[in-house]
Amino acid sequence: MLPRDRDGRILLKGVPRPQLLAWAGARGLRPGQADALWAALYRKLRSDFAVMPELDRAVRDGLAAETRLDVLRLEAVKQAADGTSKLVFQTDDGAAIESVLIPGPERATLCVSSQIGCAMNCQFCLTATMGLARNLSAAEIVDQLVLARRHFPDVWISNVVFMGMGEPLHNLDQVLPAIACMVDDQGLGLSQRRVTVSTSGLVPQIRRLVAESPAQLAVSVNATTDEIRDAIMPVNRKYPLADLFAALRELPLARRARVTLEYVLLAGVNDSLEDAERLAELVHGLPCKLNLIPWNPHPGSEFRRPEPERVAAFKAHLQARRLNTSIRTTRGDDTMAACGQLGRAPAEAPRRTRRPHGLPVIAS
Repeated sequence: MLPRDRDGRILLKGVPRPQLLAWAGARGLRPGQADALWAALYRKLRSDFAVMPELDRAVRDGLAAETRLDVLRLEAVKQAADGTSKLVFQTDDGAAIESVLIPGPERATLCVSSQIGCAMNCQFCLTATMGLARNLSAAEIVDQLVLARRHFPDVWISNVVFMGMGEPLHNLDQVLPAIACMVDDQGLGLSQRRVTVSTSGLVPQIRRLVAESPAQLAVSVNATTDEIRDAIMPVNRKYPLADLFAALRELPLARRARVTLEYVLLAGVNDSLEDAERLAELVHGLPCKLNLIPWNPHPGSEFRRPEPERVAAFKAHLQARRLNTSIRTTRGDDTMAACGQLGRAPAEAPRRTRRPHGLPVIAS
């Protein structure tokens, strides 16, 4: 049985192809018609049954009466000076979710959201100030990519990263079928190597993701001691660094596969050379690549972005230990589209103005 919206209409998106084709066959569609429906959803990006001439009139009318295509509405597109675009979508219940299209010389990447808000309460992230409203459905996740491709027909979006609003592994029951639609070679056609799911470190769900999905894994580490990670990422109190890295070392990674480890650099908190050395010790022997992310500011936070030379020194120390290390270029921060800047905090919710308990004093 396919999922339905609040009005009882069947949602066609976000359903893996075998399941959708089986439903279509049970409904009386011939195999060719079922394949045409799938292609209309994901290759031709149709938004209306009326523009599906490959389907008989009676089939189109029947589908239009009981099913639904788009589940999101593109509300606004805000373009940054560097070409990055923040896409603001509206859901049926009036919520806003945000995706970010990041163009590049050889590929374009779409950063998608998996929840409205987030429950993880990471202290450096704007989305965390919203709290968690609800999970997104698989249809709402997939529609971010469909509508982005439709709005930017001249841009080939070849990469998707689950690094937008929310903790994807809190919503695996919807994220997994969404990924299946994205990587289907007869649908949206993304390479399995081009879909990455980022997590704050939910250990059991990491194991499930790797077991059930072809997507790549990224883990936000962001600290090298439990004291600091407890303070900036409360998830660490349940899954401390030792447990997290033990689980990562046990993953059945394919040959030559690597885990991406993300590390948000916060001035005076986790950006010292001692931190770099501890990070090198933590990842010793783990097939990984390190992605350093200078913190992106948002109103109400006392954190600061480290100076460029301090970021460069941190990277150089890791590279001296022969670790694959890169610095993520900040994109779209003038439209609040950079990493950690997504989301609209409720007007009545006070922003954080105090340093989280347990953090060292941040030098001004």
